[in-house]
Amino acid sequence: MLLAAWLAVAAEQLTRRPRRPGVASAAALHAAGSAAALALTLTFALEKGWLTVGLALMAPGVAWVAGKRPLPMLRWIAACAAVLVLARIVWEPRIVGTDIGTAPIFNWLLYGYGVPALSFWTAGHLLRRRGDDVPARLVEAAAILFTVLLVFLEIRHAMNGGDIYARHSGLAEIALQVAAGLAIAIGLEWLRVRSGNPVYDVGARIVAGITLVAIIVGLGFVENPLATGEPVGGPFLNLILLGYGLPAMLAIILALVARRTHPMSYRAVSAAIAVALALAYLTLEVVRFYHGPVLTAGSVTDPEQYTFSAVWLGFGVLLLLIGLLLNSKPARLASGAVVTLTIAKVFLVDMAGLAGIWRALSFIGLGLVLVGIGYLYQRLLFPPRPAGQTEDARDRGS
Repeated sequence: MLLAAWLAVAAEQLTRRPRRPGVASAAALHAAGSAAALALTLTFALEKGWLTVGLALMAPGVAWVAGKRPLPMLRWIAACAAVLVLARIVWEPRIVGTDIGTAPIFNWLLYGYGVPALSFWTAGHLLRRRGDDVPARLVEAAAILFTVLLVFLEIRHAMNGGDIYARHSGLAEIALQVAAGLAIAIGLEWLRVRSGNPVYDVGARIVAGITLVAIIVGLGFVENPLATGEPVGGPFLNLILLGYGLPAMLAIILALVARRTHPMSYRAVSAAIAVALALAYLTLEVVRFYHGPVLTAGSVTDPEQYTFSAVWLGFGVLLLLIGLLLNSKPARLASGAVVTLTIAKVFLVDMAGLAGIWRALSFIGLGLVLVGIGYLYQRLLFPPRPAGQTEDARDRGS
């Protein structure tokens, strides 16, 4: 610590001297030596979680000094502090080993990841005041990484009794991870719109991509209650709402936030995921209504098959109305996809499986909905012309 203080004083004295060849380089070298001595002090004096916290707090401190004394070396030292902390958690992600604690949220994960995340957000803000360069972007990327790790590991810790290395992940954990990933992507998109920072754009894309994989693999197959038979809970406030309903709402919010900042392909994928999750939510809720908490109990009855068709048709009509009100082409395309899926189900499943009144109701309901959709599209694509305009057109034709 004495060496760090001595070198800091030397760097300060050099910055006050008249500009001559070598003075700026000497000041930068002394500043780098001071930071290195401080880092070694923390390494020798502290261990486990306190070392992680101490190294992380170096970043905003060095960034603040860099704002007062604009030596380019100091900006890189702040970025190196972020790299040191990252290397520390790669060595031991639990921060303090088995002493991490079992209390949800308030455990060493909060300090070992939360303090670095807050430190790097602060350091990135201080560095960006004087310019947008590689060190500033590295620190901001570290801030995003530690924020994501904090949220994901806290969820894993809480859902597995403090064991972040647990081999099994249930539906509740995957649902929380997906919801958290979508919420973080929305927050990064919002920051990107306000600041124009490309780091937030890249971070949002990466988080959204990882969350998409979790949705397809985790919610779609591995932890799907139709495949696992895991009890989902009550009629409405249950794991189906947490795993499929909430992510569907967050996915559509993400599509709306990215409406003006991303290409059509990005928005189309977000909208498609939202529609798929909403359709899965409605389908699983129907199964929950007929089978109880365990969705795999019992066989599928004729009323249940008819309810599937009715709910899907209603959802398709709702999407169509939303698309017409918001003038959203993706919503109208999604409506067409849902209605097409329902038509295929009615002809391939209901025709062969339903009997009596249920088959008749299925076809009658489908026919009425298709007639209504045709009427809406006719009004949309071929609106009626005023009488005077029609007569003028006839006169010109004759």
